Amino acid sequence: MTDARGLPIALKLTPGQAHDGRSAEDMLDTLGAGQTLIADAAYDSDRLRDHLRSIGACAVVKPIPRRTAPPPLDRTVYRRRNRIERFFSKIKHFRAIATRYEKHANYLALIKLAATRIWLRLYESVS
Repeated sequence: MTDARGLPIALKLTPGQAHDGRSAEDMLDTLGAGQTLIADAAYDSDRLRDHLRSIGACAVVKPIPRRTAPPPLDRTVYRRRNRIERFFSKIKHFRAIATRYEKHANYLALIKLAATRIWLRLYESVS
């Protein structure tokens, strides 16, 4: 999960076969009233939308194609979803992450280290 600038605020590793929508519920604790979750179709569920509505957050989630009555999608806001894709691109610049040399718990530590370096770039002195 990233903020509006594409900087990471929550990281989680899941098994490759795990469904994104089901594994993301515990990460939603970082969202509060007045905030917006922008997500792709993997996160489209009525349960997720109801949970966000109950905490006062807004969901801009692309509906899955098989929905009979899809909820409206604000395409202007949805375009901002590319910031999470840009974050994934940034962490792939770290060779150990891109090639996935680490197969165990150290992999999450490497991702957190890369995320820290991405945050530090924002506050880096240019003088």
